[in-house]
Amino acid sequence: MNVAEHIVDRLRHWGVHRVYGYPGDGIGGVIAAIGDRNDVEFIQVRHEETAGFAATADVKFGGSPIGCCVVTSGPGALHALNGVYDALLDHVPVVAVLGQTALTALGGNYYQEVDLHSVYKDVGQAYIQTIADAAQVTHMVDRACRTALAERAPTVLIVPSDVQDRPAMTQSPDAHGYYHTSTAPSSAPGAPPEADVARAAEVLNAGSRVALLVGAGALGRSDLVEQVADRLGAGAAKALLGKTVLDDRLPWVTGSIGLLGTTASWELMRRCDTLLIIGSNMPYSEYYPTPGQARAVQIDRDGSRCGLRYPTEVNLVGDTGATLAALLPLLNPRTSTAWRDDVAGWKSRWERYSTERARARAHPVNPEAVVRALSERLPDDVMVAADCGTATSWYARDLQMRPSQLGSLAGLLLSMGAGMPYAIAAKTAHPDRPLLALIGDGAMQMNGVNELITVSRYWRNWPDPRFIVLVLNNRDLAYVSWETRGTLGKKPDPASASLPDVPYAGWARLLGLDGARIDSPEQISDVVEQAFATDRPFVIDAVVDADVPLIPPHVVRDQVVQTMKAEFSGDPAFFTIAEDVVEESVVSTVKAEWHRLFHRPS
Repeated sequence: MNVAEHIVDRLRHWGVHRVYGYPGDGIGGVIAAIGDRNDVEFIQVRHEETAGFAATADVKFGGSPIGCCVVTSGPGALHALNGVYDALLDHVPVVAVLGQTALTALGGNYYQEVDLHSVYKDVGQAYIQTIADAAQVTHMVDRACRTALAERAPTVLIVPSDVQDRPAMTQSPDAHGYYHTSTAPSSAPGAPPEADVARAAEVLNAGSRVALLVGAGALGRSDLVEQVADRLGAGAAKALLGKTVLDDRLPWVTGSIGLLGTTASWELMRRCDTLLIIGSNMPYSEYYPTPGQARAVQIDRDGSRCGLRYPTEVNLVGDTGATLAALLPLLNPRTSTAWRDDVAGWKSRWERYSTERARARAHPVNPEAVVRALSERLPDDVMVAADCGTATSWYARDLQMRPSQLGSLAGLLLSMGAGMPYAIAAKTAHPDRPLLALIGDGAMQMNGVNELITVSRYWRNWPDPRFIVLVLNNRDLAYVSWETRGTLGKKPDPASASLPDVPYAGWARLLGLDGARIDSPEQISDVVEQAFATDRPFVIDAVVDADVPLIPPHVVRDQVVQTMKAEFSGDPAFFTIAEDVVEESVVSTVKAEWHRLFHRPS
């Protein structure tokens, strides 16, 4: 066994059974070591950035306890950095194994030599080390994996190319300067102290209008979250990473929260008198209750994230399931249904408004209509990967999901180009489940068209071949365009925001996959049915209107003023937006909602 083989063997002891990466001479020894085993799968992607994202997504979709990407030195490691940052920001255990120039050449401006410690010192702040000697492999791999799991963070191991070929030292001597470490994982956190749980129960029992904010930390604990909500008679809003914790069809579940959230979630937060935050670090503070309005309790496995977004009164640090189970018997059942009736009313009004938005005339196709058509046909075991941009908005608002399904995205990083790596990782982790990816044309052109080659390479190994990619083809960086209007008060510049029209479905067919183009509303139903019935991956090239507005759940006066400044400064989309979404195509209930949104005080 050489050092590279020892690294792979030790990673396998920690549960790393799948590696995403791309070969290169700087990491050649590790890649060869993976290829010599039948218990570690190597997924060759088209770009190292995809490897970083996919390693993160593999854990998010429940495929592996620790994600792993393996990339070469210099350019390969630089490419992977963005995907590894996704793991840092969303608190996902990932080990990044990076190749490096040979030790003998380091410091000599050798080709592809990059100071990877400096480059990765932020993203690898939990643990970053260079393996320079065979005696270091055991304790460095052990510590990288243990730290990644304990701190829910990425760790980094840098391996010079010449070290990879050296003979391994699998047993360290019983001598000064050597370590003897373990592959046994540390125990997971349990419930907080009983006194703290009792104090939290007192706060929650004292409230009459309780709201829950549910995030990724509650995934896998849906039953307990629902029991607590029922006991408290609470309404619940969901952060994007917690979208599948609660069933969107429940009348007291108001859907997503934040800039891309629902008006029902806005009302829930602004009218509650008590807030229970469960496993969420949603950063938009303006979408929480007004400071001083609500008493608050937070549950999180990391105490450093408690009280970070809202002034909480009690912080419970521990496992979500164990904490909710300890809390539940101490909660007093609610007899009044008045609060939940209010929540259901806001939810119903939002659903009517959303339905009419999706029915509004667009040129040529309304993107919300396509996403809603897909939502109506989602199998119970579907997995959904969403990209950053307008696709995120329609994922948050128009796709109804439930706990039997899986859904994720690059939550805090919100990087364009994460959707296809997430889809590949989800399908690799669960090849027997159907998958839907929601991707804008900007992200699809970044890396999606190339990663379809990865799909074409592996799809025949999947028991369920359904891998549906919806490309929202609006020929524009639409989210950026709306930000330009709403925050800068300027019309979008076509030179920077417009995109070429690419035949995405045609490209899929060239790769031996399938696909179809939607350029009229009448085609939506048939194409969606075709996509779910096909015997291979399918790309829906939906030619959608870039001028369907992204309306926040609460529009402040400044946003209206800036947008109007943009429109009256010569934005060619102004008349289309006004005619099709406000004045003519939307029924009276939506006109009333629009008026309410744009005229309520900021």
